[in-house]
Amino acid sequence: MGTTTPPRTLAEALRARDDESLAGLLRARPDLLTPVPGDITQLATRAGTRASVVRALEHLDRFALQTAEALAVAPDPAPYETLLGLLTGDGRDDGEHRGGADTAIGDALPAALDTLREQALVWGENDRLRLVRTARELLAPSPQHPSPTGLGPTVAEATAGMSPGRLQEILAAAGLPTTHDPVSAVTSLSALFTDRTRMGELLDTAPAEALSVLDRLVWGPPYGEVTPNPTPPVKWLRDHGLLLPVSTRTVVLPREAALHLRAGRAHRVPEPRPPAVEAVATRDPQAVDSAAAGQAFLAVGTVEELLKGWNGGGPAILRAGGLSVRDLKRTATALDVSEPVAAFWTELAYAAGLLASDGEADERYAPTPAYDDWAELPAQDRWARLATAWLAATRTPGLIGGQDAKGRALSALGPDLDRSAAPEIRHRILALLASLEPGTAPDPETVLARLRWERPLRGASASAGDTTDLRSRIALWTLNESELLGITGRGALAAHTRALLDSGPAEAAALLAPLIPEPLDHVLLQADLTAVAPGPLERPLADMLSALADIESKGGATVYRFTPGSVRRALDAGQSAADLHAFLAAHSRTPVPQPLSYLIDDVARRHGHLRIGAASSYVRCDDEAVLNEILADRRSAALRLRRLAPTALAAQVDPASLLEGLREMGYAPAAESAEGDVLITRAGARRTPPRTPPVPVPEGPPVPDATLLGAAVRAIRAGDTAATVVRKDPADAPAATPGSLPRTTSAETLATVQAAAMTGSAIWIGYVNADGAASQRVIAPVRVEGGFVTAYDHTADEVRTYPLHRITGVAELADDAAH
Repeated sequence: MGTTTPPRTLAEALRARDDESLAGLLRARPDLLTPVPGDITQLATRAGTRASVVRALEHLDRFALQTAEALAVAPDPAPYETLLGLLTGDGRDDGEHRGGADTAIGDALPAALDTLREQALVWGENDRLRLVRTARELLAPSPQHPSPTGLGPTVAEATAGMSPGRLQEILAAAGLPTTHDPVSAVTSLSALFTDRTRMGELLDTAPAEALSVLDRLVWGPPYGEVTPNPTPPVKWLRDHGLLLPVSTRTVVLPREAALHLRAGRAHRVPEPRPPAVEAVATRDPQAVDSAAAGQAFLAVGTVEELLKGWNGGGPAILRAGGLSVRDLKRTATALDVSEPVAAFWTELAYAAGLLASDGEADERYAPTPAYDDWAELPAQDRWARLATAWLAATRTPGLIGGQDAKGRALSALGPDLDRSAAPEIRHRILALLASLEPGTAPDPETVLARLRWERPLRGASASAGDTTDLRSRIALWTLNESELLGITGRGALAAHTRALLDSGPAEAAALLAPLIPEPLDHVLLQADLTAVAPGPLERPLADMLSALADIESKGGATVYRFTPGSVRRALDAGQSAADLHAFLAAHSRTPVPQPLSYLIDDVARRHGHLRIGAASSYVRCDDEAVLNEILADRRSAALRLRRLAPTALAAQVDPASLLEGLREMGYAPAAESAEGDVLITRAGARRTPPRTPPVPVPEGPPVPDATLLGAAVRAIRAGDTAATVVRKDPADAPAATPGSLPRTTSAETLATVQAAAMTGSAIWIGYVNADGAASQRVIAPVRVEGGFVTAYDHTADEVRTYPLHRITGVAELADDAAH
């Protein structure tokens, strides 16, 4: 480790590391950098705090965690051979079939120890391995927190508080000589349980039923309940110390005895190697890419259709935030998908910054200005934007419909959907898929098993085949969402997704572009008032056609239906009948059917015959008969109409309600302005103010970059130098407390600093900055004037100027430290 004597503390072990090793620790545990520790001692203290150790343990793979668990039940310190024995056993047959696991354990153990050392969870040379105290407390067996190893307390721990007489009785029953004190009695009993020969002879005398009791306890849990009058097998075990009392009704199998019965193994099934991700099918890579590209194109179209439907203002926002169940059902019906899938598309549009709240008094969801920019991009670039947003999003649509910790329902676009682990799980799953051969679809169960091996504590409640923990559920949602979004095709990773992960969105879009069909500039008009689009349409054509007709069905070809309402919608948008005829004639590969021409002319003739304005509101028409007909119609009662003049009616509802009411009665009114001009309503007029996409909620501190790591390591080293430098204390001064600031008078401070500036020597100072933060520094004064000292600061590795009145005291460095 770079020192001739073994380290006595974690701080000494860290101090002996080189800069690269310290940077590796800070990279693996970025929480240690907030804020940057002042010196190595602070770093070691912070690395041993409970919260930091728990976070580090959660990021260990299963074998590294098993190694730490084995150290937690080993003597402290433990040599490498003892640790290896706890993982491989002592060579005896314990009834478990492990194949060549022992060889794999021997090969994997050095790397696991290196990981634990790098993260400062284990320190010391191989002959004296130590687990940090907090990790030992977390992983060691206790009645409140059973160990994952299934082992119980040691004989010394289990007999603490036992009467000396009872200990001597156990020794006598086990055939051991009595001792004069409890300590030697515990030592004698522990030696019996760890002696293979004598322990075997003792178990040979045990009743068969007693051995059956031990078999039930040996792999854990090691605790059992007994009655005041136990059965003879249990009584034999208790009398011989193989079961030690924890309370009046509970006994425990001591650790040393359990390890003998396990043939020295700490774990029933050590897992030195990660489980392989197995293939469930192998497909043609071109077929995979084509299927994924088709789904990617469908994904882009679905998001566009969703936002087009909300162009004029989407659903209202719940008071607690989010989309109501009713509005989600309407969205699912409009998109012709299930509600969970509709929730996914809605959340995806929100994550990509295409959808947000409009911020009005009656808040509604609406497309953002970014949607208009996104809609102008080629389809492959639109997909790349969506896929990139999905990869980074922490919002988890799969949670929608469930409940939060307080029992409240989780709604789409609502709060409490962020799960910090989601991006890491998505990237990891895609990385596993990318490690397979192109066209290979993995077995989802093996993917989940691999994730559980890589982060066992994150899915601690999940056993093999159990998918109820959050990490497993996010993994399954990721596989489903990947298929919906075109990330995968027929279960296998697509080539454009590999490019997205390796090279970025631009390369992914370039690979996807040839697989997406070119947009068409024509449709096929049919005599049944429908139009068939045999493929994707150019954007201007699609926008105009969506205003002129309603989508009847989607698939390989989209069918549009022309209705009086859809034609009136186009007329409301400012088009004339002549414009519509010319549009259809220009973009149809078939002649315009006569029924469609008649429909357009008929609706245009009646359109605007009635005019709606604001009085509260009014209706005017040059044909008195039409107004008489409206007044006589019972359906107009809700509008509360009354005649103002032969050609005008007044209503007690607003113009929008009056307009909608008359349309429901079969009329084709048009809204007009105060000047009498027809108001043109254009689709897509409602947009939110500029919005930024939702910021992902990070999982802990971000991983620091190389620049920050280098600066942090230099600061820690410099602070450690200042804290540990050997200095001269005045003869009449009391001994300084380690870590305390030096204290001298102003005159002494000025004289010492001036002398150091003249001789060019370094001194140790205590300094309090403007914020009141105290620190220790080693400086080499260059100039002293005007109440300031300019010096080279060894701690900061730069020249700085310090006010003399903020220096609490100075001390000269010892001769060996000055050089």
